[in-house]
Amino acid sequence: MLSRVAESVYWVSRYIERAENVARFVDVNIQLMLDAPEGQDQQWAPLVAITGDQADFGKRYGVATESSVIKFLTFDAENPNSIISCVRAARENARSVREIISSEMWLQLNRLYLMVNTAAQQSGGLVQHEVFYEEVKQASHLFTGITDATMTQGEAWNFSRLGRMLERADKTSRILDVKYFLLLHSAEEVGTPFDDIQWAAVLRSASAFEMYRKRHGRISPRGVVDFLMLDREFPRAVQFCLLAARDSLHAISGTPLGTFRHTPEKLLGQLCSDLAFAGVDEVIQHGLHEYLDELQNKLNQVGQGIFEAFFALKTPQPGKKMAHSAAQ
Repeated sequence: MLSRVAESVYWVSRYIERAENVARFVDVNIQLMLDAPEGQDQQWAPLVAITGDQADFGKRYGVATESSVIKFLTFDAENPNSIISCVRAARENARSVREIISSEMWLQLNRLYLMVNTAAQQSGGLVQHEVFYEEVKQASHLFTGITDATMTQGEAWNFSRLGRMLERADKTSRILDVKYFLLLHSAEEVGTPFDDIQWAAVLRSASAFEMYRKRHGRISPRGVVDFLMLDREFPRAVQFCLLAARDSLHAISGTPLGTFRHTPEKLLGQLCSDLAFAGVDEVIQHGLHEYLDELQNKLNQVGQGIFEAFFALKTPQPGKKMAHSAAQ
């Protein structure tokens, strides 16, 4: 498979998953703020900070309020990580590989594209929260289901799943990070009814509430961290996502599990091993924010390794520096 084609398929899934997770991200914060006793606006700044776009946001918007953050993360075409930018980038990548993906995938992606653009034009930058974000999540679910149902599960499909699972692992970790490190007002709130509401909202943001209750019963910070970080059976848990990404990466390279030929295989294998032997108490004792920050840095290294191993153009001229793809 051409590296250009593989990269486009990979980024179609990453961008769709990113759009879905930004919708989850904003939606959970809206739900948390509805139950927050005070200081609602100041709790929007961390949402921008953990996406890594605070410099761009500060330059163009200044103070982080509910309306400015929602607009920035949803309909701001100048923000490359907003929902509308992600959907447009996914469609552009898909357009270049129409012969690789199924027609059903292309049609579903166009439906999502039209829905998001229509909402942006009609709302003037504002959004009907409970309707719009739910539609984005459902459209992403449909795209994933159609991909698995209509695409031959070979090399292109594995690149698609690899991108989706790496993106999902990263965003699940960030959803946890929002609650545990940034949205908690003070130590006095730990164990209060408001604290319980927050953790329930975090589970709902990952569509994990019912499955968590079946596994752990009572909601507790320890149980939520264990479920969203270390569960091997729940599809949005970090460990589940990384194991699936590892399997797809090895299917692409043909390297047996437990060995590595390329740097990303080594990095992802080490990351999966670390999670396999990590206990939830160990993670919390280490400091959940610090643990998640390290995890996100390692995921960035995996993504960079995949780019260099599979997508970067190889040139015969020694010393020539290659630029990253615009899709990156």
